Amino acid sequence: MKQSFKVYIADDHTLFRKAMVNLLMAFDSIAEVKDAENGKELLTLMKYDIPDVAIVDLQMPVMDGADTCEVILQKYPDVKIIILTMHDSERFIIHMMEMGVHAFLLKNTEPDELEKAIHAVVEKDFYHNDLVASVLRKNVKEKRAPLRPVFSVAELSEREKEIVKLVCEELTIKEIGSKLSLSEHTVKNHRANIMEKIGVSNVVGLVRYAYETGLIK
Repeated sequence: MKQSFKVYIADDHTLFRKAMVNLLMAFDSIAEVKDAENGKELLTLMKYDIPDVAIVDLQMPVMDGADTCEVILQKYPDVKIIILTMHDSERFIIHMMEMGVHAFLLKNTEPDELEKAIHAVVEKDFYHNDLVASVLRKNVKEKRAPLRPVFSVAELSEREKEIVKLVCEELTIKEIGSKLSLSEHTVKNHRANIMEKIGVSNVVGLVRYAYETGLIK
């Protein structure tokens, strides 16, 4: 059965927001789209009906993207968040990855990538695109202090390292199981054990761990 998602978008630029609504409704996988002018309006919508995905502009009046995402992550942990931004600000992206945001897209992103990101955050919990990869590589290269302690790769078994790499390649649990000849249940257990070992709570943390420890170059 084909999946269909409910998507809300918050952006204070009316023409852009309405164009995004029309674009989203053109995607086969989108069942419903609602829009809001700022974070406060978005949270009001979510009181009555919770979406699968919230697409949030970073810079908005009344309540900006960062504050809005913080509330969503606390109150609605099952909602996947895609951040829209005009600039590839490393500081904002690293900070919001630490918060637990699921994807970052520039506002000039192609429609195909937007649709891909929506599927990725729902099905795989994170969209690991070139923007995120470049920010994480730069952060590691400049040897900045990580936002969480760095753990040794040696703490993971070879199988666990392999699973982390496949997660970073955006494979689903089912795809990882098929590739490694493991059941989905076994892969889920491995992933949960890995997260516990390295002290992260989501796929975002796994991706950051992979960069900071050199599993991904």
